[in-house]
Amino acid sequence: MARDPKTTPVIVSAVRTPIGKFMGGLSSLSAPQLGAAAIRAALERSGVERGDIDEAIMGNVVQAGVGQAPARQAAYHGGVPEDVPAFTVNKVCGSGLKAVM
Repeated sequence: MARDPKTTPVIVSAVRTPIGKFMGGLSSLSAPQLGAAAIRAALERSGVERGDIDEAIMGNVVQAGVGQAPARQAAYHGGVPEDVPAFTVNKVCGSGLKAVM
């Protein structure tokens, strides 16, 4: 079966958030703030027009204290247009991998 390039999902850039430690140097930043930095970098590296983004998906393991819809917060602050839907995957250790799937 032929794939329609207009409807086939693609990954055009990959950037991960930094790995920190409990109460370490990144502890003052929230997961959405770290996610926003990764999204900004992915958009810059890929050259994708922001208007071509259909959806934002982010894995987040511990959501306590980060507010509602962490993926939405990260996408918005990462430069994704307001009208683009976003959702957060919370699958404990597999959140990031599941978000890619």
